Amino acid sequence: MAEVAILLAIQKLGLALGTELLNQARSLFSQQLASLAELPNSMERMSRELHVMHGFLLHIDKVDSKNQILEAWIEEVRKVAYTIEDIVDEYIYLIVQDKQREGGLVGYMKQVLKQPELFNSLPRIASQIKQVENGLDHLSRLKDRWIQTTSIGHSSSSDNVSEWTQHLMGSSSPFTGEENFVGIDEDRHMLTNWLTSEKLDLCIITVWGMGGLGKTTLVTNVYKKERRNFNCHAWIYISQTFKVEDLLRKMITELFGDKKIVPPNIATIDDRELKETIREFLEQKKYLIVLDDVWEPEAFYVLRDSLVANQKGSRIFITTRSAEVASLANENYKRQLKPLSNPDAWELFCKRAFWNCEKQECPPDLEKSARDIVDKCKGLPLAIVSLGSLLSLREKSETDWKRVYDQLSWELANNRSLNPVRNILNLSFKCLPRHLKNCFLSCSMFPEDQLLKRKRLIRLWIAEGFAVERGSSTAEEVAEGYLEELIHRTMLQVEEKNHFGRLKYCRMHDLIRELAVSLSEKEKFHSIYQDNRMEWLVDANARRLSVLKYSNDIGFNIDLPRLRTFVAFDTTMPSSSFLPVFPSKSRYIAILELQDLPIEEIPDSIGDLFNLRHLGLRYTKVKLLPKSIGKLSNLLTLDLGHSAIQKLPREITNLKKLRHMFVERDNDQTWKNFRWASGVCAPEGLWNLKELQTLQAVEASSELVERLGNLTNLRSFRIWNVKETYSAQLCASLSQMRRLSYLSINASDENEFLNFEGLNPLP
Repeated sequence: MAEVAILLAIQKLGLALGTELLNQARSLFSQQLASLAELPNSMERMSRELHVMHGFLLHIDKVDSKNQILEAWIEEVRKVAYTIEDIVDEYIYLIVQDKQREGGLVGYMKQVLKQPELFNSLPRIASQIKQVENGLDHLSRLKDRWIQTTSIGHSSSSDNVSEWTQHLMGSSSPFTGEENFVGIDEDRHMLTNWLTSEKLDLCIITVWGMGGLGKTTLVTNVYKKERRNFNCHAWIYISQTFKVEDLLRKMITELFGDKKIVPPNIATIDDRELKETIREFLEQKKYLIVLDDVWEPEAFYVLRDSLVANQKGSRIFITTRSAEVASLANENYKRQLKPLSNPDAWELFCKRAFWNCEKQECPPDLEKSARDIVDKCKGLPLAIVSLGSLLSLREKSETDWKRVYDQLSWELANNRSLNPVRNILNLSFKCLPRHLKNCFLSCSMFPEDQLLKRKRLIRLWIAEGFAVERGSSTAEEVAEGYLEELIHRTMLQVEEKNHFGRLKYCRMHDLIRELAVSLSEKEKFHSIYQDNRMEWLVDANARRLSVLKYSNDIGFNIDLPRLRTFVAFDTTMPSSSFLPVFPSKSRYIAILELQDLPIEEIPDSIGDLFNLRHLGLRYTKVKLLPKSIGKLSNLLTLDLGHSAIQKLPREITNLKKLRHMFVERDNDQTWKNFRWASGVCAPEGLWNLKELQTLQAVEASSELVERLGNLTNLRSFRIWNVKETYSAQLCASLSQMRRLSYLSINASDENEFLNFEGLNPLP
């Protein structure tokens, strides 16, 4: 996954090498040292080198190599990519700051006198980039010296899954016995009816859901029982890196059955002739074909030309984890598998864990640990069967079973008995497009069973740089598309929708989260502090830190110089333990998400976090912000929703990139009072923050309602304390907001009459 870190570095270099910024940089460098003139060229060379490395990593990512030399080299590449990202962020900040300050040599000298450290920043960056270039050269030599591409290996997660699928097809598989079919009688009955119905049209049936739900196991059971009712049949496993010719040859071999009648030239003819051979063979036959584990619709499309609709009652089964692929089914022939209910999950577990006991019941002394383990599986049959089988071989002691539960993350990563679970879940991750992998891993920073709010995830992904503007789509729209794609790929589950049918909350399955946490630790993506575990402190280069449970020995006195994201979920965590140290020891930090923490004051040094893009202070006790907040020129989200905020400093109007601002405070948490909440008084010039998309909420004033029309990018707006005399001007201003999708207007009191007849319908 180091290729994703490189991709982020390439994107940052692309920004740094943009025409406008490049011209500004060269103008600045001409005023300073001649040695800096080479800086843009060095960045261009780094960008080219990273592109090549990125291509190489994409190639080796297709195999599941255990080459330790390769893994060590990848780790060094990742470190270099992260260093480049940090350097470029600071570089862009300095160049943009130079553009905004007073022009000419006089302006430059004034800035140097105010902030003399800036005088040394660019030469320091030039020196760092030179070191990075040398490091890239060294990595290239290391690769040539120690790593031979041909020796990397060819075993992939999809190969492991293919072998497991073939195992399922065997009569001795422990996963296909009748004892494993618990809670799916309705699904099996439905599929059997679709398969055996008198409908003569060729029918495509899809069975879909997240990995491990038993799609392949269920279809295998139905296929084995019903295939005798068809003239010919074939089971084709579709890997994510399939070759069309290989699939067609496999289909011919399976459909023909008897090797004696398989065409002798099957190994040499092209895909056109292969398809023609299949069509001729199927023309007068009733056939059954299973396409197992299809990832993209294209896999079906390339095979469709070889199939015939011959009115013989033929059937095609497709199993998939993708909602998009599932939509290939004929109308009303799509079946989504769901996790087992709690009683069914418990019954299945007991059948596997106590298979050699007469009553197959759990002893009372093991029930607490056993139920904890089953609950962790969240109804996932593959995990229940695998863990039940594992525990059936363990000593029947409460201590041993509790140890398995406490060390479940380690067991999933290392225990060979759980290989099927690990391979299935790993494959789901490996098959994600590159742009989704970081988004997916970031969800595992949240606590287990945490509801993930759509809007919160979107803002965090944008602040991380995972989602950027694309064509006419905003970064928010791109990020929402990513979230929908993760859901369609069953990596996240829908938990709740709003009144308009739009996603409001989603959730990550516990075992999927365990996988994501394990991958994140391996890839140095994030570190999690929980239950007094201090492993993350070993690595001073941690880039993302999530504090799930705080203790006094968490040790924030150490340096985390590369930290970019800090998220805290323990509401007992005192702000004095970490806020003062960030500006001096974690200067590259981009995200501070401190929702629900007992924070009352923000230190003035917050303004030194030049890279800060997201400041989350929702449900805190913060009343005032320091004036230095105006120095955060990269800030995209300021979230003080439901806090104690009373006033905004005028310097807030310097934040020209600000997109989302929540500054509403609660007056009555029972919502019984007419003024149950209120906004803040907008400082003069707030209406010049033209990038604002969300503004919740402000107190109305005559000047504000007159100037609001400048905020043409607003999508969501709430205003309090509106008087009747403001109605006409407010209508005029709102009519300028052509992108507005949410509007909340609150009168100054219950008797205030507001006239909105002049408000034009919004698009």
